[in-house]
This record gives sequence, C-alpha cells and structure tokens, in this order.
Amino acid sequence: MKNLLNLFDDLEWEKATNYPEGTLKKILRDEESGKTILLKVPKGFKMASHSHIMTEQHFVLDGMCTSDNVICHKGSYQLIRAHEEHGPFESKEGALILVIWDKQD
Repeated sequence: MKNLLNLFDDLEWEKATNYPEGTLKKILRDEESGKTILLKVPKGFKMASHSHIMTEQHFVLDGMCTSDNVICHKGSYQLIRAHEEHGPFESKEGALILVIWDKQD
C-alpha cells in the first residue's frame, strides 16, 4: 500500500504557512489534479473570505468551526465549488479538518 499515513498521530505535521499562525497541516496528496491535506486549526482561528480555482471539500473530523456563519460540528461536510467565495472561517475551540481540492474537467 502506497503512502499509508496515520491521520491522528503526531508525525508528518508542518506549519501551514498560508494560514493564520499556529495552524498545522499534514499533506496526504499533492498532485497536479488536486491536493488533500489534514488541517489542524488552533483555538481562536480566523480566516477572511476567499475563493479557489479548484473545488474544495471540508470534512470536520474533530472540534467545531464556523464557515459563512454556519456552525460545522464534528461530522460536518461542506462542498465549495471552484471560484465560489466562502468564509469568513473561524474556530473558537480549534478543529481537525480534512480538506480536498480537485480540478474540474
């Protein structure tokens, strides 16, 4: 099996430089066709509204966050189409979010 990673261990985490201070990411897939990361957002996380050139999916694995003023609890799923403005994005308590970006054909 290629690229087997444990999502919940303390290995492979790195600073998420395009995110607010204290945010960590674990890269699961990084290809031309798309990218998959595990995003660990800290308590007090705040990010302004923005858009992407790819479709983006969020799976909240732990914690809680708000996106577009909608509360996303553990188990929430969100689909954001390419070029669709989304945010602000906040987490008062911190969260663990699986984020997937894919190009549209």
